[in-house]
Amino acid sequence: MFDSLTSDKLKELLPKIQTFLEDEVFPFEREALSMPFKEVEKILREFKPKIKEMGAWNPYLPKRWGGQDFTMPEVARIGEVLGQSPLGHFIFNCQAPDAGNIELLMHFGSDEMKEKYLSRMVEGEIRSCFSMTEPHFAGSNPVHMGLTAVRDGDEYVINGHKWFTSSADGAEFAIVMAITNPEAESPYARASQIIVPTNTPGFNFIRNVPVMGHAGEGWHSHAEIKYENVRVPVSNLIGMEGSGFLLAQERLGPGRIHHCMRWIGIAERCFDLMCKRAVSRELSPGKPLGMKQSVQNWIAESRAEINACRLMVMNAAHALQVKGNKGAREEISTIKFYTAEMLHRVINRAIQTHGALGVTDDTPLAFWYREERGASIYDGTNETHKASLAKKILKKYGVKVKNN
Repeated sequence: MFDSLTSDKLKELLPKIQTFLEDEVFPFEREALSMPFKEVEKILREFKPKIKEMGAWNPYLPKRWGGQDFTMPEVARIGEVLGQSPLGHFIFNCQAPDAGNIELLMHFGSDEMKEKYLSRMVEGEIRSCFSMTEPHFAGSNPVHMGLTAVRDGDEYVINGHKWFTSSADGAEFAIVMAITNPEAESPYARASQIIVPTNTPGFNFIRNVPVMGHAGEGWHSHAEIKYENVRVPVSNLIGMEGSGFLLAQERLGPGRIHHCMRWIGIAERCFDLMCKRAVSRELSPGKPLGMKQSVQNWIAESRAEINACRLMVMNAAHALQVKGNKGAREEISTIKFYTAEMLHRVINRAIQTHGALGVTDDTPLAFWYREERGASIYDGTNETHKASLAKKILKKYGVKVKNN
């Protein structure tokens, strides 16, 4: 199946990326995850010329923006390989949330936005963040928000409170979801997306929210921000006023493909570590851990689940390529919750196989156990996607379901 979706160019590129990661990135991970991000960023950006020469910089973008014109299924394959390292996507300049923001500006940004922000982002010169989630409103309901942007002449005045604004620490600008049309009849037409430079007066960076005991920084951060009388020109509006929800959906469809293939890459790396541990760790002389039936079950179950998820995600990527974001909603919802749950199971089995070593920082397992617990929450909770998928299925049987 994969060969029919893969160009000769990609077949040549994937082994090069794999070798690059194993030789130059994997050995640096442990040190990088304990260093200040600004220092890590300087080191990682030194790889840029090698990656450009390899033909893998911005792999998800069209050539006119420094990409390679790969199809969505091919981008998914690259995302899986890069997902094997916590640093992979960042090194190749296709990390979230920048990838989604780049695609947003590429399709809906003004010429001024493209010149001022987009051109610098595709070169890896600056980072951005996406500011939507709020402390007092459920993130699974993106039409219910409190932050407002009120028109005052040629400016918007923005007031409100956001958190989990991923990667805000060190970002050049935020794309902010704000209520601009509170009286709109449709709740889906009340919000807009507005660019706010992070050095704007009133953009108050409160803190990097600690996640499971670790306050990330830089690209690995999740910031709390208060917007207090922030003034930006109306020209910072992306698309039409009131189109914020629709724009968010446009960026989230491809984004979920990227996430799911990255999770499969993580699962593959965890699977490899688990198998190596099973044959290298001896319970007694001549009796490796892998002789235990429980460990054999974990290995077999993990292999089957990873393979199944890969086929599902590649199918969703193909559907998105052919039918577009709206036509692939069922496939996208399915892979979002199913792949996240698979990831958690595989990480947990790998840690259990490693024993006490698995919860230390001597392997990347503990990092992923902590960082990827959110996979079942962000970009739509598992429960939200399951409900959405079930309602679409039941509708085909003549039943309209309204959740309480």
